[in-house]
Amino acid sequence: MTTPEAEQSQAPRPEERLERAVRAAEQALIEYEIAVETFRVEVENFSRLHDQKLGPLYVRIELLDAEIAEALAARTGDPEDVRRAEEARARVLPIPGVEELLHGWMDGHGLFPEAAAMLTDQPVRPPRRVRPGEEARKLYRELARKAHPDLAQDEDEQQRREEFITRVNDAYARGDETLLRELAEEWAAGPVPPQRRPGRGEELYARLEWLAQRKELLTLVARELEEGAVAGMLRLAPDDPDGLLEEIAGRLRADIVRRETELADLRGRD
Repeated sequence: MTTPEAEQSQAPRPEERLERAVRAAEQALIEYEIAVETFRVEVENFSRLHDQKLGPLYVRIELLDAEIAEALAARTGDPEDVRRAEEARARVLPIPGVEELLHGWMDGHGLFPEAAAMLTDQPVRPPRRVRPGEEARKLYRELARKAHPDLAQDEDEQQRREEFITRVNDAYARGDETLLRELAEEWAAGPVPPQRRPGRGEELYARLEWLAQRKELLTLVARELEEGAVAGMLRLAPDDPDGLLEEIAGRLRADIVRRETELADLRGRD
């Protein structure tokens, strides 16, 4: 028969309950960080792909609009048409000091060859995928769960993990499966971090408070991502964002054809 004293001795100490709570909070935070980072990479890649694939098409449409307005103004001589033509041309003229806004598909002399090729359906270097491959995502998640800095208490070990996880994040953002495998092997062969010694109750409470604050910061980051225009586009086609861009590009090309026809018609009347 178990005596009350024996039952009391078998009950977990308050520090043990706190340690379990801290470990559970650490794992939950890591999973949340993985989800936020995965979404961030997806949003950033989609944004880059959007600019690379659709940017030249938008520029072509604006140029055609300016040429159409100018052709109409030349035909009518109406002051209002002239004003509209000047405004349309001003919208496509380079703005001093903001050339960096056009990096990647236009320079001071016009469209880059790659951008022009996109407009004429010529083969070019394919743009980056919106999402890293499934294997890359799996490797990233495994590494993040094993090497996350939040799992360490020692400052030197935290620093080592932060440097390592930065390399992991960079490889994941590029979708580099080979490098992620190499990093997994490197981590497996690396030093085994020392076991965290049980802390005092005050330290454990402080750890829980820090984890809660970190979760709040990540929630703000996730909210900002979700409320952005790029995320809104992704929600339109969560399973095929690449296909969504192809659909938009098709509509823009059709708009270009209509404008080119309109411009040719205006010029043909001269």
